[in-house]
Amino acid sequence: MSEHTPELEDDTASYDSGLPGFLGAIDEWIARFEAVMLASGVLLMAINTCANVIARFVFGEGFFFSGEINRILIIFITFAGLGYAARHGRHIRMSALYDALPAKVRKILMILIALFTALMMFFLSYHAYGYIDTLHSRGRILPALGIEIWWIYIWAPVGFAVTGIQYLLTAVKNLTSDGIYLSTGVMDGYGETKTHTETNTETKV
Repeated sequence: MSEHTPELEDDTASYDSGLPGFLGAIDEWIARFEAVMLASGVLLMAINTCANVIARFVFGEGFFFSGEINRILIIFITFAGLGYAARHGRHIRMSALYDALPAKVRKILMILIALFTALMMFFLSYHAYGYIDTLHSRGRILPALGIEIWWIYIWAPVGFAVTGIQYLLTAVKNLTSDGIYLSTGVMDGYGETKTHTETNTETKV
């Protein structure tokens, strides 16, 4: 790490929910489940890719099912990561006008944004389930693995639903706390980063 690189807080370790009681327990359980699923998906993709490369190098031909496994894992990681990004406040925000508003107005807007986003996630979860039902009725299968194709999209409605729950909990957190929260454990603001000028000034002092 260079002299002028700010130290960022590690939010990928153990997660402590900012919600009290039963809601906090649910939030932390979902966080642990997401962490296990994401770590498993990334590790399996790495193992599958490395094994396929070795097979090509040693035997001159890779595993015929490797591409389909990676396709399944990419879909899995993508939708599992939706809730994780929401939990850690990592979704892209267009906040130029939002940041210029007074704190009370920003808090109200954050509650409305969280509720609206939760509603949209549940809406997408419902339609993702309908898409899976359509695929199931058609009976299409993966040519290499021989499994029905609708199985690989199961995580889509689950991921949307978990993300919707996370935004719903974010709205509850803002309603029950004094600060403004991007998620149940991440406050609104940019206090974790510093400019080079600020870092240089602190170093000189």
